[in-house]
Amino acid sequence: MPTYKSYCRSLGTTSFRRNELNKEMESQLELLNEFWGLSENIGKSWVGNRETQTDYYNFMLSKGFVAGDAPNKDKDAREKTSGLVDLGLVTEDRRVTPIGNALLAIVANKKFVSDNILGISEDSFVYLKQLIKTSFKVNQDFVRPFLVIANALCEYETLSYEEFWLLPLIINSERREFIFNSIKNLRNGLKQADDIIWKIMSSMENYQEAQSMLLSNPVSEELITKIGMNRDGTRHDKPYYKLYNALLNVRTSNTNENALSLYDAIDSISEGCKPYWKKLLFNEQRLTRKKIQQSGLAYVNLNLRLFIGDDSEFKKEFFRYLHLIKAKNLLDNYADLNKRILKTTNAIIFQDNTVKLDIIPRCFFTLISAQLQDLMFVQSENLHENIPLESISEIFNVKQEEIVSNARKLYGIEANNLYGVQSFVDKRRYERLNQLIDKKFTDEILVDLMTKFENRADSDIQSIVTNNADIPTIFEYVLAIVWYKISGRQGKVLEYMNLSLDADLLPITHAAGGHEDITYKYEATPDYPKHTLLIEATLANGTNQRRMEMEPVSRHLGDYLISHSEEAYCVFATTFLHVNVVADFRSRKNTYYYSVSDESKYVDGMKIIPCNTAELKTIIQRGITYAQLYKIFEAAYQANTIPNLWYQQEIINKL
Repeated sequence: MPTYKSYCRSLGTTSFRRNELNKEMESQLELLNEFWGLSENIGKSWVGNRETQTDYYNFMLSKGFVAGDAPNKDKDAREKTSGLVDLGLVTEDRRVTPIGNALLAIVANKKFVSDNILGISEDSFVYLKQLIKTSFKVNQDFVRPFLVIANALCEYETLSYEEFWLLPLIINSERREFIFNSIKNLRNGLKQADDIIWKIMSSMENYQEAQSMLLSNPVSEELITKIGMNRDGTRHDKPYYKLYNALLNVRTSNTNENALSLYDAIDSISEGCKPYWKKLLFNEQRLTRKKIQQSGLAYVNLNLRLFIGDDSEFKKEFFRYLHLIKAKNLLDNYADLNKRILKTTNAIIFQDNTVKLDIIPRCFFTLISAQLQDLMFVQSENLHENIPLESISEIFNVKQEEIVSNARKLYGIEANNLYGVQSFVDKRRYERLNQLIDKKFTDEILVDLMTKFENRADSDIQSIVTNNADIPTIFEYVLAIVWYKISGRQGKVLEYMNLSLDADLLPITHAAGGHEDITYKYEATPDYPKHTLLIEATLANGTNQRRMEMEPVSRHLGDYLISHSEEAYCVFATTFLHVNVVADFRSRKNTYYYSVSDESKYVDGMKIIPCNTAELKTIIQRGITYAQLYKIFEAAYQANTIPNLWYQQEIINKL
């Protein structure tokens, strides 16, 4: 009987299909260290020990990392940690490796600033090294998916999402040559993605054997499940027998009733494959069962060879679409997995349905692109060790001067050192940021996001901005974008954010948390003096806001004023303003703040301006500039209105 054989490989597993991926992985490493440090777990093993695996699930549950009781706790625990094993951050026995602990140290110390040759953050550099080392066995071959992707991006500079989608099919050197040639054919309009996928599958012996079985035997549910070769068990392919018969009925009798049965048969198959079958068989994209009931046959694509060929042709077409659609669904999942894990490297940009290496990573990898082919299909070593890039392989021993020279060649820039290249990178980053703002953060979208923050429509917020950051981090990021626009897009906002960003300039949340808020620098103009604005952001409300924000906000501003010889004030941005928080901040105008380490150092009064998201929406909608805001804030600060009336009269009314 034919059996399933892998024909493609992604970078990760389903454990990577999670929001806030960086934070999730880092939190898992922390939890595993804590779990194995408990006295009751010392000496226990993980592999083959379902009791220990169940204990770890319960430990995650007690820490709030998972919710509810999973039906198979041990399986859930294995799945949630399997991705860390693939990346070498933990061993098969779920002990955190040296490289895993190195990542935790970076996160704990918030040492994200780059000092590596690729110009990416230090945590991203760890992920990049691990992906370079990560290899998987596929049938009799080994493949390093990241090196395959890097090689393709060097070869073509930019890949469409469809081309990127095909890369998991590369599992050996012969397949690399085939897919690379196929990408050229795609670009020349000589091939379709379906043809490329089916060419690979139909050349495999198991698919040839399965098709022969279908052609030479009476069709039954058992036969359909055998030729389906589902790696998760034959039960998942049973609905395809219903689909087979529904297609056969439409072939033999073109009636609305049979069209409805066909629609219902598609609804019984797996969710991922269902949209593909509907798109194939029906002429309308957003088809409902009600429409099919009314005039079903009119929507069926009767020109398909499924319906007009002979019986043998029908079986061949059914078999082809059965496996082609499964493959396309798998490649969809793999493309999503690859995108999520590649974004951890901060080296690859996903923009406007295209994929490309960022500037310095491209300069680096194109220097060694040909040599990557010697590594991409061999098993890696030192996966668990925190070793320098050049120790992974001598091909990665690239000098700064080589990168600078390649940058001049690839981008035509005049740079004599890596600092000059970085200046060019920064310029390009701000160009991309402004394009991102124009497309993704218009005034209308920013106002809508403020409302969503007020209503805590968290899933909607993440769908608009990013799913790799939590809502408080996204709130800070959006505030920084708002302030950048208010300020006429002046200033180094990417530095002022004090956030970790990915290569697409979107925020990342890390497990350590506790990062500073926005620190905006202003040079002197006719409207205001040179000064610094600290923007403190919170989504806390009610009593929580009083407890969490009254002391930290004034402390942050006080410490900043003591340690910096410059004018500075603070804007406290929130979705809800507690009257006693306003009163406390107003009282700071006439309050001394002393340095804890040296009481001779102090500030006499602090300027803290609270600002609700409702007023931020007004600022955005009315196009109020920072020069205008500064005058409003200064007048409000100097006013003597009693605290419970101050915000309404001095901020809301003036805006």
